[in-house]
Amino acid sequence: MCLIAFAWQAHADYPLVVAGNRDEFFARPTAPADWWADAPMLAGRDLRAGGTWMGVTRAGRFAALTNYRDPASQRADAPSRGSLVGDFLTRAATPSVALESLASDAPRFNGFNLMAAQWTGEKTGLWIVSGSEVNAIEPGVHALSNARLDTPWPKVDFAIERTRVALASTTDRDGLIDRLSAMLDDRTIAADALLPRTGIALDTERALSAPFIRMPGYGTRASTVLIVDRTGHATFIERRCEPDEPIDERRFDFNT
Repeated sequence: MCLIAFAWQAHADYPLVVAGNRDEFFARPTAPADWWADAPMLAGRDLRAGGTWMGVTRAGRFAALTNYRDPASQRADAPSRGSLVGDFLTRAATPSVALESLASDAPRFNGFNLMAAQWTGEKTGLWIVSGSEVNAIEPGVHALSNARLDTPWPKVDFAIERTRVALASTTDRDGLIDRLSAMLDDRTIAADALLPRTGIALDTERALSAPFIRMPGYGTRASTVLIVDRTGHATFIERRCEPDEPIDERRFDFNT
């Protein structure tokens, strides 16, 4: 994922709301979201390395991943970061134990942010693993791109504001889904003066500043919305946006 907006304990009816875009090379083979036959999780799947970028379980766990943009420190021999989501979702350990273990293993990987939540049971919470650090996320509306949590990049600020407006303006689940989906589909390029400087070419920095990205060979390939209500009922919607293909939308509703 390259943009994730989320609200944790910030709405009377929905303790967890997530809206995220996955940006990837179009040539990388990918399976759409579904319940996996070989692991108890709902997620899309990277068919090259076998991992995923966002997933949930019927046991009330959620995880999502973004890469940390630091071209100078990238290692070609590092393992795929997509394994981290499934590792958290399928571990039997409590969230804190599972995340501390993942954080201790972080130096093997290129830079990443791993969001992880447990919304049922006694050990509920939302955390983020950034490098070797694990931190609890405070209730509220936040966003994450390819830097640290809430770093004020234009699309991060935009996602936070639009998510707040969506939460304040509707209590209807489908209405909330529509508003969040529209936010994820925004293709506005930020002004040069507002762009971060992350060590990549200016033209690329511009193209990557939009919430929804389209570049030659690379861009937003899936938009996902997750809404969990106070009863534990979860709605997970993936909208696949592959170039030159019809948009494919999949919806999953389940109880935890």
